[in-house]
Amino acid sequence: MSSYLGSVKQATRLDAITGRYDGWLLGVSIALASLGVVMVASSSIAMGVGPFYYLNRHLVFLAVGIGLAIWAMRTELKTIEHYNQLLLLGCFVLLLLVFVPGVGSTVNGARRWINLGVSKFQAVEAIKLLYIVWLSSYLVRFRDEVNATWPAMLKPLGVAVALVALLLIQPDFGSSSLILAITAGMLVLGGVNLPRMSMPIVIGLPVFAFVAILEPYRVRRLTSFLDPWADQLGSGYQLSNALMAVGRGEWTGVGLGASVQKLSYLPEAHTDFIFSVIAEELGFVGVCLVIGLYVALVGRAFWVGYRCVGMRRHFAGYCAFGVALWISLQSFVSIGVNLGILPTKGLTLPMISSGGSSVLMTCAALGLLLRVSYELDRAERQVARLRGEGAQVAANAVQANAEPQKDAATVRPKQVKATPAAARGGDLRRRVEPTMGQHA
Repeated sequence: MSSYLGSVKQATRLDAITGRYDGWLLGVSIALASLGVVMVASSSIAMGVGPFYYLNRHLVFLAVGIGLAIWAMRTELKTIEHYNQLLLLGCFVLLLLVFVPGVGSTVNGARRWINLGVSKFQAVEAIKLLYIVWLSSYLVRFRDEVNATWPAMLKPLGVAVALVALLLIQPDFGSSSLILAITAGMLVLGGVNLPRMSMPIVIGLPVFAFVAILEPYRVRRLTSFLDPWADQLGSGYQLSNALMAVGRGEWTGVGLGASVQKLSYLPEAHTDFIFSVIAEELGFVGVCLVIGLYVALVGRAFWVGYRCVGMRRHFAGYCAFGVALWISLQSFVSIGVNLGILPTKGLTLPMISSGGSSVLMTCAALGLLLRVSYELDRAERQVARLRGEGAQVAANAVQANAEPQKDAATVRPKQVKATPAAARGGDLRRRVEPTMGQHA
């Protein structure tokens, strides 16, 4: 009974231990959000709908996003993992809702939005996070099978292909590529057999490339990417103006708010091409600052995930890996498009670009990442407490065993008869020196 009460008290002490949110993740997230507010205000101030329309809109979505982040930070990961199947079902429901008349909304020829009345929500932004959580749970439940069998490896690939098929109907080629890349990255980090994984990649890449060139506008984007100056006022208009903005920035930029390209020359200056405005106004220094912030955020997220896996908290670790892959890949593509390294794609710069759906779900993803860091720190503190108590128990046991030996040593000389010194020395050697398996 006493041992049971002792275990209950120990469990209560462990449950009372709290964790801490990772300071690096929190600080970098706040820095990116703050920079985003400043640059959205600067890049959209000259737009015809009003100088502060997009800024006010961005602040509202950011406030709601912070609320989502706080909710994610305060929700136990085991609760989120419990609903993994519903999250996967939600992915397909959201993608199908955009095709429902009266619910789905078409913008610029793409049917990607759900009309919420007060605003429009881009379904794929939520799907990125929901899919990462489901895939993390799947890798935990079938960790050994994913590495050893074909069906366990092909199932998440099949789910990803089904999601991509619905995205291509919208059409949304950029998000389709992102989801496939996240799937491949998480499977590799989850321990999939790499030779087995190479076969679907070898088969899928040509098929995906064929799908890409089926649409004429994608072919025009590819040709304009290779030489934007060949049709500067046509297919190469966006990229050529983006490159001019980047070139004008030089080392230190033309100054905050002094961009010329944002004055109706650079399309989507506050969303897809906001990085070009940053390069023009803040120069090479500002570009390095933005890239450095993303490197710090992604690197810290991978480090947190690695530590989680090391402590056998695989679901938390895979969630951290998935969010890190999402932010790193999307920011890389967005920056690459602005610098002319990659063909034009409609992907926002996470936490910086104006875009309600992107801001909301990126905040939620960062909240989930911070929750992972919190539970990791809590688990490390609990382990430290257990090790400390174990060391104290061992020290007490050693001390308790040493005290009777001391008493016996003080009593023995009174009971043993006097013997010659040589005999005492021989007895002492036989008592103290190791025999190494030999018997006297």
